Amino acid sequence: MPDRAAAASNRSVLAGLPVAFARVEAAAGRIAGRVARTPLVASPTLTESVGHPVHLKLETRQPVGAFKLRGAMNAMLALDEAARRRGLVTASTGNHGRAVAYAAREAGVPAIVCMSALVPANKVEAVRALGAEVRIVGRSQDDAQREVARLVTERGLTDIPPFDHADVIAGQGTIGLELIEDLPDLALVLVPLSGGGLAAGIALAVKALRPQARLIGVSMERGAAMAASLKAGRPVDVTEEATLADSLGGGIGLANRYTFPLCRALLAEVVLVTEEDIAAGIRHAATAEGETVEGAGAVGIAALLAGKLRPTGPTALILSGGNIDPAAHRRILNGEPA
Repeated sequence: MPDRAAAASNRSVLAGLPVAFARVEAAAGRIAGRVARTPLVASPTLTESVGHPVHLKLETRQPVGAFKLRGAMNAMLALDEAARRRGLVTASTGNHGRAVAYAAREAGVPAIVCMSALVPANKVEAVRALGAEVRIVGRSQDDAQREVARLVTERGLTDIPPFDHADVIAGQGTIGLELIEDLPDLALVLVPLSGGGLAAGIALAVKALRPQARLIGVSMERGAAMAASLKAGRPVDVTEEATLADSLGGGIGLANRYTFPLCRALLAEVVLVTEEDIAAGIRHAATAEGETVEGAGAVGIAALLAGKLRPTGPTALILSGGNIDPAAHRRILNGEPA
């Protein structure tokens, strides 16, 4: 247990954050029964490799194949009826769009999902299959976001942002509640890091309940916007590049209100992995863990396998999504370029 000084320091940090822990607790009640409470399973292979217990949080088991349903569902349910009925709109690299489409279908309201040309075709079709209208705009998440802004202004649609939104962050934070329930002596969490909604939410919940735990964001070397922003001390633009971790692409927004300050305050560090590391993580997940994961979901495994960090106690990796293109997955498993 932390000493009194450490506990007081932790309370002070949490008190100054733009999203309160109580919001995560409220989200847990709101989305209960509407999203999956995902399993936390031991990884004997990774445990043996690093010398400490390693567990995998299988957000791949959500109905849409990724954690994004938590935040999208919470944000949608938090809206008043009038805002929902006007219709939902969002920008997405794939999984968030699928989550918004699913939540909109459950509520019986229309949704438009704006995505760039870099989004894999399987993720685009998955959104369409849920009944949402898809718009392919430009070659970056920023291009897609500009179309969202236009639709909000001209048609009055309600934006459900992919990460920089208090209710989205709170929804993702419910993963942290489940981690502490299932692994009370948790020492380290490795979280895929993109816009920061997942990392911010989980860190907020874990630090509120177990202040001594460390949280590390893991991203790809190619165009990691939050990593670049944290290094610069402010939100910055990055060039979006093609990567196996396509769900981690895009900027964090120069007017970022929530995820940047939360990640800056709560993450112990950020680790970057190469495309080769990510491919190795995907292969390990399939062959050693029996899990199909996309590149973004494999970055925690990739960081451990590459020796980018050494756990010092019970560790949880967030397998954030499993929506990888099947053909790309086969190529990676065969050791071919993907």
